[in-house]
Amino acid sequence: MNDLTDRRQEEKERRRAELLDAAEAVAASAGIEAMTMDEVARKARLSRALLYVYFEDRSDLLFAICERGLENLRARFEAAASGPPTGLEQIGAIGRAFVTFSREQPVYYDALSKFAMHSPMNPESGTNEFRCVLCGDRVHDILVACIERGIADGSIRADAGPPALVGLTLWGYMHGIIQLATTKPAVLEHRGFDVERLVEQALALASRALGRP
Repeated sequence: MNDLTDRRQEEKERRRAELLDAAEAVAASAGIEAMTMDEVARKARLSRALLYVYFEDRSDLLFAICERGLENLRARFEAAASGPPTGLEQIGAIGRAFVTFSREQPVYYDALSKFAMHSPMNPESGTNEFRCVLCGDRVHDILVACIERGIADGSIRADAGPPALVGLTLWGYMHGIIQLATTKPAVLEHRGFDVERLVEQALALASRALGRP
């Protein structure tokens, strides 16, 4: 590409990033459900028509936010898995990283919760939905690699199940725990527990279930 083409591409990417920043700001203020294309365009101080040049509709914009969120989560999972020596300990570190992500990046977590209810049907290559699915695969691959490592080093029982299925199960398990911690803190307090105790109990149970008998 020549310099002019490079500059145009850089400008396009910069403008897209600004629109995503605006969308995240709107979602942080009003919530993902209340985020509209009009509000995003207003926040970005751009025309609604220009917003549609970059994102086909609200769902397309949400996919792009999810892609950002998954990239953030992937980096956290990689960092968490890089420290502990065994696969089982790496799984525990990833679980804690997932909880921290939900607290520090609530917009991304809410967006991914909405995406979790979406069933992609062979999204077209190059679309925001397609990129979102690929990012999700990369995040899942980190979890699966830790499970395989744990089976190899003996910290995870060999009969735990197919690593990919175990990874999906753990994802669903921790997602449910986070939802409970987020939406039912008063119930936990009524039962005599707090959110931290719930998270640690969940991780301890998962570790016992995966660990060697």
